[in-house]
Amino acid sequence: MLRVVVTGLGAITPLGNSVNEFWENIVAGKSGAGTLTKFDTTKFKTHFGCEVKDFDATEYIDKKELKKYDLFTQYAIAATDQAIKDAGLDFTKMPEIDRYEVGVVWGSGNGGIGTFEAQLKEYHTGDGTPRFSPYFIPKMIVDIAAGVISIRNKLHGPNYCTVSACASSNTAIINAFDTIRMGKATIMIAGGSEAAITESSVGGFSSAQALSKNNENALSASRPFDKDRDGFVVGEGAGAIILEEMEHAIKRGATIYAEMVGGG
Repeated sequence: MLRVVVTGLGAITPLGNSVNEFWENIVAGKSGAGTLTKFDTTKFKTHFGCEVKDFDATEYIDKKELKKYDLFTQYAIAATDQAIKDAGLDFTKMPEIDRYEVGVVWGSGNGGIGTFEAQLKEYHTGDGTPRFSPYFIPKMIVDIAAGVISIRNKLHGPNYCTVSACASSNTAIINAFDTIRMGKATIMIAGGSEAAITESSVGGFSSAQALSKNNENALSASRPFDKDRDGFVVGEGAGAIILEEMEHAIKRGATIYAEMVGGG
């Protein structure tokens, strides 16, 4: 079996839109929770969550292209662009034959739920005429993020999404690791993204009694191991890593953050 290392990192989070900002806030003990602003929560039992703040998609995506991508895909693009840059990679300069050795496994639980919700609202509040955006399906499907990442970087290696609820990104990383370990790729982009702070998502989790209702103590509401816990806190964002066959990483002089030896 081949050895696998981590050579790049990227993050879009409620605690910062870069790995460094995210890490600084984490070690400072800060919380990303706050009052939800994406929709009116007046009639909802939960009024808070962890929203990404000050995200400017045009730093990564041409303004004319934004309409093609749901927010979860925009987050994915941003995080993977960061990770690719951090790894010192430029796939546009890589020979095409080598790009068959580079793939993507990307996780998401809800995919383009924001797009789905908005399109159905538009349809049901109209006159019944089936006017749907031509971008509706490609924006909504969960595997679009993995596809877009490969398309943007002209990659031809393994490409698919993983959907395993809250473990989707973990599954993606493990699968990407196994792909390299078994010699089916040299470099894999892995991670996940979510943009599920929407009325239907928050409403659904709330009805399932899954969300914390500790609205007065949002900053300390996430307490999974506390005897007084009352549910999880909904969040959004993206995280990406570059996994690479170790000898390949050493040969090109890459910075190696860690070796991955397994996952579960």
